[in-house]
Amino acid sequence: MSGATVFANVHLTTMAGGVGEHGELRDGAVRVENGRIAWIGPRAEAPAGVAAIVDCGGAWMTPGLIDCHTHIVHAGNRSDEFEARLNGATYEDIARAGGGVNATVRATRAAAEADLLRQSVPRIASLLAEGVTTIEIKSGYGLDLETEAKMLRVARRVGVTLPVGVATTFLGAHALAPEFAGRPDAYIDAVCEQILPQLAACGLVDAVDAFCERIGFSLRQTERVFCAAKRLGLPVKLHAEQLSDLGGAQLVARYGGLSADHLEHASEAGVRAMAACGTVAVLLPGAWYFLREACAPPVALLRALGVPMAVATDCNPGTSPLTSILLAMNMACTLWRLTPREALAGCTVNAARALGRQHDIGTLEVGKRADFALWEVDRPADLAYAMGFNPCRAVVNGGVVRAPVVSWRP
Repeated sequence: MSGATVFANVHLTTMAGGVGEHGELRDGAVRVENGRIAWIGPRAEAPAGVAAIVDCGGAWMTPGLIDCHTHIVHAGNRSDEFEARLNGATYEDIARAGGGVNATVRATRAAAEADLLRQSVPRIASLLAEGVTTIEIKSGYGLDLETEAKMLRVARRVGVTLPVGVATTFLGAHALAPEFAGRPDAYIDAVCEQILPQLAACGLVDAVDAFCERIGFSLRQTERVFCAAKRLGLPVKLHAEQLSDLGGAQLVARYGGLSADHLEHASEAGVRAMAACGTVAVLLPGAWYFLREACAPPVALLRALGVPMAVATDCNPGTSPLTSILLAMNMACTLWRLTPREALAGCTVNAARALGRQHDIGTLEVGKRADFALWEVDRPADLAYAMGFNPCRAVVNGGVVRAPVVSWRP
């Protein structure tokens, strides 16, 4: 008998072709060997000879969910800014007055590494309870070598101490470091020539991001960051067109970027550039809702041009203190008219593409990691339907069940 495990009595939403209609299969089974999917198909056809059979009780199984855009490792919060916006201040007003990103920079610089991890774990645990098995974690609240390294070390520790895969993203070009006030080009020099190369040499960086915006960095400065990333062999992504259209979508596409994120003000030219280069659009409804924005991302155009759409929480202390991937899915549907299936694809197959990990995670397919979630729902669309309700009953990471599987449907 082999050491394989079969998960049976389960309905499958593979988010891939080749299994059932639209990638869905009722009364299916998944065989797992050495932490990877070895076979998938109807339960009646499951190969014999396994060490264990897990009865999933008629649950629906999806790939493990992926939150592909977060700033979840940080210290402090910014509820005072939330209150200020309700009293009439704008996001840009707050940033120019020394708040915004720099407020979190001060708190994060002051936090010891252990305390930074302690503050971040509850936020991450909320996502894991909703079926998340992979999370992207950005730096960008240090803006100096020491604190950026601290944030990225904590992100790596999250992937070791918690049952979740972690992709790290260097976001040194998030805001202007206070030490460089009035000297943005000098700060970009430091990012490109000192901070990023040293962090990359330590193995702390999986991808590089920037905030290309009027209150962030110009197109020219952003391109310098991209050039530095490419010299180091690192993929790029971009906070693009959140508050205005600076042409960031075209720029990140030109550099073969993994994703362009936000995109509320993206032009047709930007979307066409993304479509031509396979750059994923990461939609962040939490920030749009929290900031009470009026200009929505061009979902219909993204759909028409075949741009893959991912959905993420953008968990951060200033503009999206959201720790529910299921609520992000619901928001994407209710606010921007994604279909429930598009929302689920946005947190699985397309989110994996936004991290450059589509060959390993994001779908239930032979050879991929056995990362999946089990749900007590009648149909997969229910995941984007209910608000404030979590139907996740078990999460499996690399074939290991991280929560009890119970037969809740006798």
